[in-house]
Amino acid sequence: MSMRIWPGEPYPLGATYDGMGTNFSLFSEVAERVELCLFDDENHETRVDLPEVSALCWHGYLPNTGPGQRYGFRVHGPRDLYAGKRCNPHKLLLDPYAKAVDGGTDWDEAVFGYRFGAPDGDVNDLDSARFVGKSVVPNPYFDWANDRHPRTPWHETVVYEVHVKGFTATHPKIPADMRGTYAGLATPEAIDHLLTLGVTAVELLPVHEFVNDAHLVEQGLSNYWGYNSIGFLAPHHAYSSSGTLGQQVQEFKQMVLRLHDAGIEVILDVVYNHTGEGNHLGPMLSFKGIDNAAYYRLMPQDRRHYMDYTGTGNTMNMRHPHVLQLLMDSLRYWITEMHVDGFRFDLAAALARELHDVDKLSAFFDLIQQDPVVSQVKLIAEPWDVGEGGYQVGNFPPLWSEWNGKYRDTMRDFWRGQHKSLGEVAYRLTGSPDLYESNGRRPKASINFVTAHDGFTLADLVSYNEKHNEANGEGNRDGENHNRSWNSGVEGPTDDPTVLELRARQQRNFLATILLSQGVPMLLGGDELGRTQRGNNNGYCQDNEVSWYDWTNADESLLNFTGWLIRFRRDHEVFRRRRWFQGRSIRGKGLVDIAWFRLDGEEMSDDDWHGSATTLGMFLNGEALASPDARGEQLVDDSFIVLFNAHFEAVRFVLPRTWGEHWEVVLDTADDLPSELVPDAKAWVHKAGTDVPVTSRALVLLRRVG
Repeated sequence: MSMRIWPGEPYPLGATYDGMGTNFSLFSEVAERVELCLFDDENHETRVDLPEVSALCWHGYLPNTGPGQRYGFRVHGPRDLYAGKRCNPHKLLLDPYAKAVDGGTDWDEAVFGYRFGAPDGDVNDLDSARFVGKSVVPNPYFDWANDRHPRTPWHETVVYEVHVKGFTATHPKIPADMRGTYAGLATPEAIDHLLTLGVTAVELLPVHEFVNDAHLVEQGLSNYWGYNSIGFLAPHHAYSSSGTLGQQVQEFKQMVLRLHDAGIEVILDVVYNHTGEGNHLGPMLSFKGIDNAAYYRLMPQDRRHYMDYTGTGNTMNMRHPHVLQLLMDSLRYWITEMHVDGFRFDLAAALARELHDVDKLSAFFDLIQQDPVVSQVKLIAEPWDVGEGGYQVGNFPPLWSEWNGKYRDTMRDFWRGQHKSLGEVAYRLTGSPDLYESNGRRPKASINFVTAHDGFTLADLVSYNEKHNEANGEGNRDGENHNRSWNSGVEGPTDDPTVLELRARQQRNFLATILLSQGVPMLLGGDELGRTQRGNNNGYCQDNEVSWYDWTNADESLLNFTGWLIRFRRDHEVFRRRRWFQGRSIRGKGLVDIAWFRLDGEEMSDDDWHGSATTLGMFLNGEALASPDARGEQLVDDSFIVLFNAHFEAVRFVLPRTWGEHWEVVLDTADDLPSELVPDAKAWVHKAGTDVPVTSRALVLLRRVG
């Protein structure tokens, strides 16, 4: 079948529908010929050569071609493995700029560039078209009505890390055909939960189009988390309830619109450090066949093989201008066209590697810093990768916030009574100034968390000493080697009421600590419900009840406790300061803005800070706030004392006489709920100089009342 194609334009890259036809453009420095392949409803393929090459971009314009059209590319060019060139026109390739993808990958031998058993042998000439997903021309038009980005200030932000599918997969009040989809997350039932809880932003685990690994599929598993991207502009097709011929784009936009209507921001967990094509033994799905040496970091001594700073087989080549362009175009697309509010960058240290060492002033970060669009949204780094020197907590540029892995580790150790410097604990409670203050950053740089998708849930953190990942098919060798928390010594499910109460208290301790710390709190979705993965601390391949929310067995008491904490934080500026503590008020009145004390009520000495005690008192002065409101007026808040007891026995704190006469107990984690949520409960008031009992492994919060 012959088809007339016009020259078109080299930019924008990808497939761009203008109402009359579609322009197609593909970058490849190594290509000698590029075929555009079109597929009809019966999967019949029509091929047409892209007629023009401009600035290394192959392009053409097809009139009367529009939304819903499935397509791919075949790239003709050299195959020289030792030079890193892997062109193979027998492989149908996804458009790196595809905005929608129809279908996934079937793991036939045809999707590989070599014959099984001979990776360095002759070219694999089996045609892969029947076994791979197809790029789709989407409809770019959408009625955003009066949508506006909520633009929640960082100091008011509470992040909720959540999986699109797992959140609603079993929700009894959401229609069955919408569960586990973008539409499901946009239902009133789902949004009501988020609003009741009080979070201000959802951080979605990867929704870029991703690949299910062959070895998982063979075991009846899948890449549930989605950290295996193959399309940086396409929302993952399997999360669509309305279709995969571009409907997923409209459905995603509708989800964002609904969440924005509720005042909730949408942050995407993005995986730009590698792709789903793996190493030299991986499939040929897109980049590898388009321009392997441009898109990937190759070993300089043997360009058959890939540098791997990510533990997945390959690393994107951030030194190449067209790779940087792809990533920046992707980020801008998700902001301007999909209206998302920010990004969390997976293994972000890998993005900073220009040669070998991590360079915080690498080209990628320079581009973001100067970009008028991307620089204005929330940017969160996972500040490590698996390569040498890859742990970079505290070293990202001023524009960035970071997952604070040191906060997680310090608080886990503290609450299990592990010997840890109290100075370290105080740094984490105050936003980690030791990590972020010296380069002009503020407490918002610290994303504080104790649990995340990668590791135990909160309920499991206090219930298991050892991981139980047998269902992952790796002999329980994957995941963390040990638990860095504390539990009662009874492993897993139990009916012992004493053990259950201790576990519940530890969950409340962690939640209270996160939400009373300076910085930005992040909760793992489902922790507020007591979600368990039965000891599996690496649920990346468990697309089933192990990972999905169990709405029918939700811990309502814990949910109410968490919601109260979030509201309490929202109502009190003293727990979410925009600036660092100064030691004394900036108003010059000699007011201490923060102070620390021991069990006997005396202020901490230098020796106390270096000791390994398990108790600590903290005073926060609401009259000495250092952060003005939007009008520049100095805010005044209540003053509080927080008593931490990570000891295995109860203790008694003496209330200092310096900062107030009377203090009422607002929260005691030894109780299921704060007193104001318990009908007819009495709020205990203590006088300065008297003892306040604190149960073993518990936190008590007091407010000054006189």
